[in-house]
Amino acid sequence: MPRRPRLAPLLPLCSMLLLSAGLLLAGPAAATNYNTSDVQAHGGWHSLALTLGEARHFRALDQQSYGDAILSVNASAGACDLPWLELRVELDDYQPESATVNRVPADARVDHAPIRSGRAAFVTERGDRGFYVRLALPELDRLLAEMADGELLRLRLMRGEDDPWYMAFALAGAGEAIARMRRLCAQAPAPGNDGRDS
Repeated sequence: MPRRPRLAPLLPLCSMLLLSAGLLLAGPAAATNYNTSDVQAHGGWHSLALTLGEARHFRALDQQSYGDAILSVNASAGACDLPWLELRVELDDYQPESATVNRVPADARVDHAPIRSGRAAFVTERGDRGFYVRLALPELDRLLAEMADGELLRLRLMRGEDDPWYMAFALAGAGEAIARMRRLCAQAPAPGNDGRDS
């Protein structure tokens, strides 16, 4: 079983980490409350849609590996070919400002596949109780394909020199959740388009 993440060194604001079931399916990295729909379970993962006005986002998320952190694969209507990976941890307090706290090297590896090295941004959003780790990794589509067929995703985030933070996420159900997220995104009208032909 993966160890719980040690986040306190990442962000001094974080003295206690809680994650409620309601926030498990909360909207994308923003303080805005999105409407959640089309929730479907896939083993330890879920896929769902998030909407607010014309904005439509789609998510595949892991909720089996940690009690205080959620890993998600996200896509937005009109930009389905540009998915992103994000880790969210619940903080005690609503954040007073949007800020990038730090940018650090990051590595990801599925099972025994090649290590994919990139960067991670540690971010807070004004009015939001989330602490976000936004991952920028090369060949993301290949990593997502490996996640679909793999058993375990390992992350290493370098909080500082000689100060790595390791996390591991079980992938049972990830392939189905990511595939459904992509289908939902592809079927959604792009912002500004009501889905009807002109």
